[in-house]
Amino acid sequence: MHKVHSVKYNFIMNFILTASGIIFPLITFPYITRVIGIEKFGAVSFVINVINFTLIFAQLGIPTYGVRACARVRDDKQKLSQTVKEILFIHLIMSIIVTAIFAVLIFAVPSFYNHRVMFFISISTFILQAFGVNWFFQATEQYDYITIRSLIFKVISIALMFILVHHTEDYVVYCAITVFAGFGSNIYNFIRVRKFVSFKRTEPLNLKQHFKPILILFAQSLAISIYTYLDSIMLGFMKGDLDVGYYASATKVKVILVSLVTSLGNVLLPRMSYYVKMQMRDEFKKTMIKAFNFTLFIAVPLSLFFSITATNCLLFLAGKESLPAAPAMTIITLSVIPIGITNVLGIQIMTPLNKEKNVLISVIVGAAIDFVLNLILIPFFGATGASIATVIAEVGVLVIQIIFTSLILKHVIKQIHFAKYAITGLVASIPLFFINSISFPHAVINLILSLAVYVGIYFGILFISKDKILLESLSTLKRRLPGKK
Repeated sequence: MHKVHSVKYNFIMNFILTASGIIFPLITFPYITRVIGIEKFGAVSFVINVINFTLIFAQLGIPTYGVRACARVRDDKQKLSQTVKEILFIHLIMSIIVTAIFAVLIFAVPSFYNHRVMFFISISTFILQAFGVNWFFQATEQYDYITIRSLIFKVISIALMFILVHHTEDYVVYCAITVFAGFGSNIYNFIRVRKFVSFKRTEPLNLKQHFKPILILFAQSLAISIYTYLDSIMLGFMKGDLDVGYYASATKVKVILVSLVTSLGNVLLPRMSYYVKMQMRDEFKKTMIKAFNFTLFIAVPLSLFFSITATNCLLFLAGKESLPAAPAMTIITLSVIPIGITNVLGIQIMTPLNKEKNVLISVIVGAAIDFVLNLILIPFFGATGASIATVIAEVGVLVIQIIFTSLILKHVIKQIHFAKYAITGLVASIPLFFINSISFPHAVINLILSLAVYVGIYFGILFISKDKILLESLSTLKRRLPGKK
């Protein structure tokens, strides 16, 4: 069996993976929006978001359930192999069914038929996602493999993008490369998993035991997806590709920030599930407190900084054509804070404790809020209206989850430093309003100056106040410098 590394090692690997997810769009996004234009970028975003939403039906709740189920039996190869075979069988059957149904929908729905070439390319993700068994590699904490594999395919995809995408009509090629970047490596995953799992038939598949938890997590994933992808889908139907392009531009940075803020949660789910299984309550509590404070430590400053500098970020990333998206970006980046907190509450606390039903209720409330507000706001405000709906929906989810976890939170609330990070972030934000009022020849100069001032003030205040997370991070970095033991 693969060696299980420490949480710190896994986090570093996952952080590298997340960082690559930040660098990849920063390299490609400015190039793509300028080459194919905001409208064609919106068309690709519409297709990808529809596919990602439909993918939830093919996955059911397997990406989360598979991690938890396999983490609990990872020390027993026979049980692990049986669990993987059963979950994979369910996943493959659902993927085949969804692929067939969607192929029919491409011809039945006019908005889909207009983009039929991209849709037929993109539906391959349903089968590729099933064979990828990413949940197995997360459950066995093979984050070094996951990171290296993903980096290789991202580099190949970037190269293909610059080689093959040169004109507006190349947007279909860009769509295909996007699919390859996200799911191409899943073929190798299936080859590798055979090193750790035996697919020989030793006993009958017991599929029934998985249905209830999978379906609960599926409902949860579906509700989350409604306010993750429905904004773009509703914009596409109600306003058109151009508004989808504006919204995609506004949410690009938000998606990057969320992946960074929630990176720790992806690492902790299998470990927290293991702690629950082994009844290691003290370890569970300590890890939970660290997760909360680390999330706030990075979510608050990132959210505030990119909300205030939205205009210059868009000028730098996508050019003047994207400026109508600035109000939407200013609003939607604020959602990073409630998303980060609910990631800890829902994924790292309630899911390992088998409280998926409570998570489901919270996200259903959020999805309902988002859907209703989209219907009201999108016709009048377009992308900005969708952003307002998303932020309010995320806050709604957070409130419900706080209510459900109140008994747990009351024992640790004094050790969670939300006020400190919020006040520090707001103080560091004050000079940004002055800097953004100055006219610089290039947006990048404004961003660099803003970032230098903001980071200096934020970390300076935390250093003076002897913030534990900052000092521990500096200590770890110092030990890893060349010549240090």
